[in-house]
Amino acid sequence: MNHSTVKMLAAAACVAIVAAACSSSSKSSSSASSSSSASSSSPSSSASGSVSHTITVGLITDVTSLGASGNKTSVQGMAAGAVLAKREGWTIKYVVADDATSPGAALTAAQKLVDQDHVSAVIAVSAVLFGGTSFLTAQDVPVIGAAEDGPEWLTAKNMFSTYGAQDETKVSTDLGQLFKMVGATRIGAVGYSISPSSAEAAKGGAVSAISAGLQAPYVNAQFPFGSTNVQPIALAMKNDGVDGLTAPLDANTSFALITAMKQLGDPLKAALLATGYGGDLQQAGPDAAQVAQGVYFYTSFEPVEMHTTATEQIEKDLNTVGVTTDPTYAEYSAYTSVALLVQALDATGPNPTHAALISALSNITKWDATGLFDGHTIDPSDRDGPTGTNNCIFVTKFVGSSFQLVPNADPLCGMNIPGKSVSASS
Repeated sequence: MNHSTVKMLAAAACVAIVAAACSSSSKSSSSASSSSSASSSSPSSSASGSVSHTITVGLITDVTSLGASGNKTSVQGMAAGAVLAKREGWTIKYVVADDATSPGAALTAAQKLVDQDHVSAVIAVSAVLFGGTSFLTAQDVPVIGAAEDGPEWLTAKNMFSTYGAQDETKVSTDLGQLFKMVGATRIGAVGYSISPSSAEAAKGGAVSAISAGLQAPYVNAQFPFGSTNVQPIALAMKNDGVDGLTAPLDANTSFALITAMKQLGDPLKAALLATGYGGDLQQAGPDAAQVAQGVYFYTSFEPVEMHTTATEQIEKDLNTVGVTTDPTYAEYSAYTSVALLVQALDATGPNPTHAALISALSNITKWDATGLFDGHTIDPSDRDGPTGTNNCIFVTKFVGSSFQLVPNADPLCGMNIPGKSVSASS
């Protein structure tokens, strides 16, 4: 299973433990557009004194509705990315288009950005981008972002995921290794029925565990999208003796399931979650921290607890735009997407055509996400190689009031298992 990212189509209605993440905060934005500096007229001088070229970029994301809890902070990640771009001599004027977690609205957003705003590229951190990708591909618009919504990131040659390909039908050894490392022996896996990537990730997690010599007695890839009615699942897992959980779900569903297991007197040895690390947990309300005690979180990017040059830089750039919490998944994704765009712009020069940008992006074969892959690199154009960040995940455990690094798991790198695959439909 491809567990290199936090991400699949998982956006759901909020419950009490994540209410704060769904309400407007000082970090959210309701404006239709933003600019990192002056308008796109003549080049201006950057802070370093060099010439700064201006480019207009669109951001499609879930500012409102069901997907906002996980993705709306991409607006802040975009702003921090503009800070990075400014250092490199590029002024990013960005227009935010809210897809309202609706495929139809995603198409409308894409059409507006291309036809009215005349963007040079689109950055996407969206649960429903698939609604607009056929249009963007037909218009030959370069798209950079988080491959969380659908398989078009694997097939459309104009689309480039900042953390690499996410073919969830493939099975990686990473989660099986991690479960074995932390002492879980009987694994439960739960995925959403409406999301092929979530369903496949759940099934792949179970196969990964079995391949590591563990058991996976409970696999449910047909759970209703966004539901928190988890008591029947918790009871079934208890009856099956489950002591480990892989849940490629939105945090509210995952946290509800962990709570239900505790209430049944069956706390899990290891709950491995793809969502909820960092600022996402910090914004999710006081109850979330209690629920998350002892939970493992995995991401595609270095957690800030590693205190590397790259993590310190993204924190500094986020602080510049007013963000004081740890980076969220959406902030990491948008920030690194801007960085990937800037690398392509450095090859094209000012006023690039869509085709020139796509060509430049296609020629980037060693992408390190500004160093956030801990020395690893990926080829964003490689749709058939190792999944995600070379099958590597960064793992933390939430204890007390902080995330702690997991020894031998920052990163933990696996490999695709030959002959093993899963399907959402089977």
